[in-house]
Amino acid sequence: MPATNPDPTEVWENPVKKQIREGKAVIAATITVASPEIAARVATFGYDFLWIEMEHSPITLETLRNMVLATRGLPAIPFARVPVNELWTAKRVLDQGVMGVIFPFSSTPELAQQAAAACRYPPRGRRGYGPGLASFRWPAAGSYQDSVDREIVVIAMIEEARAVEQIEVIAATPGVDVLVVGTSDLSFSMGLRGQSDHPKVQEALEKVVAACKANHKAAGLPVKDLGQVERYQAQGFQLFQTQTELGLMARGAQQILESFGRQPPDAYKGFIY
Repeated sequence: MPATNPDPTEVWENPVKKQIREGKAVIAATITVASPEIAARVATFGYDFLWIEMEHSPITLETLRNMVLATRGLPAIPFARVPVNELWTAKRVLDQGVMGVIFPFSSTPELAQQAAAACRYPPRGRRGYGPGLASFRWPAAGSYQDSVDREIVVIAMIEEARAVEQIEVIAATPGVDVLVVGTSDLSFSMGLRGQSDHPKVQEALEKVVAACKANHKAAGLPVKDLGQVERYQAQGFQLFQTQTELGLMARGAQQILESFGRQPPDAYKGFIY
């Protein structure tokens, strides 16, 4: 789909933010390979947004910029998970034109407040002004700074037990739209080493959902299959981070090989990353 010039009379709404506000499920594909071509192709598959992974992948700022440009006019919009919750990491990805920022290990009310402030210009926040590249990609006409302050999606990740202990205060943070539970990291912080289905982790998920509902925020988490989606959606989760492009490739290859009566090597059976 070719990019079109925005109508100067229209007020652009971030489609992910709109769906969250309407109570609809939001689905992300995770991008870990430093390829604008792959990002652009995945952006046509039907996902709501791309979760461009800059914490656990070799994707650089320059590659992010190319992905942002490559997906211009395509259905899925680009978000970036920054390596660390800092003002400068958010500023750098925002200035490339992303439409949502994901902040890892936002384990205190202060870090949640920092995430919200990092994504907005003063007086609402602390973002530095230099939007030349970002405004070129941003769909809205007119004032970029007013549009982005209103329509950016801010996601704070809950990945430690201490965050769950303060979840009511974190969820009440103005300017944070979604709390996403990193279930694997949360389980490690509880001494459970990846046991995401452990009762203690599930109890924590219930606390996060309750805090989000009380504060009119969306709750999210990573999912591996349809069964998990149905289970967690019924529990009140609304945003779902799904497989990486590598996981999609492995799943597609497995289906083709099985049609020939073949199985993948043992090392790759059940590959879901």
